Amino acid sequence: MNSPGTLFLLPTLLADEAGNEWLCQKELSLFDEITVWFTENERSARRFLRKAGFNGDFDKLVMLRLDKDTPSAEIEIMLKYLLEGKDAAILSEAGCPGIADPGSSLVRGAQKKRIPVVAIPGPSAIVMTLMASGFNGQQFTFHGYLPVDSVQRIKRIRELENLAKTTGYTQIFIETPYRNNGLFADILKVCQPETPICLGVNITLPDGYTKTMSARNWLKAIPELHKLPAVFAIG
Repeated sequence: MNSPGTLFLLPTLLADEAGNEWLCQKELSLFDEITVWFTENERSARRFLRKAGFNGDFDKLVMLRLDKDTPSAEIEIMLKYLLEGKDAAILSEAGCPGIADPGSSLVRGAQKKRIPVVAIPGPSAIVMTLMASGFNGQQFTFHGYLPVDSVQRIKRIRELENLAKTTGYTQIFIETPYRNNGLFADILKVCQPETPICLGVNITLPDGYTKTMSARNWLKAIPELHKLPAVFAIG
């Protein structure tokens, strides 16, 4: 019986305009070795691989779709490749697989079947915002997306501000880019003037920034966030 292959979790660039310098050497060395890929979108995966230096023939690769809707039966098919001894990799659309992106269902299956799993370091807007925020990096919580409904969202922001103040845990969350301005307006409406708020915007791009200011000071210079990838944190 073959030993199982290794499942690699490979970060992708946070934006098409970002350069390969944001990818580690270990990841770059794997691109021409792996022939089985699990991706959110085959077209964008091909584009990323070519940009990152893949020189092979795409027709010789196996590419299977892996997203939040992938059924368990298809997860089993993916695991079969690994159990047959083939190395494989997960690519998400941006950032790190399994971190606010698909991948955990396949990784969970691999762990249950004792398939080796190797996470390769790379750009994660969530982690990079926390690192540059000046907030507590020992205890933090990532909440994903807040409610879309404004009334429920305001209630949740108030809860997160209170958690940050009473526990000291950094509270991190994201939003669909076209809703960023509405979310930030609600944050500034709800939070106390002295509450520190961090924004990580367009991270890894030349115009990207991570900035921490009090709600009071953000009100003096509200940034335009519409359609820009952003991470929000309350300290």
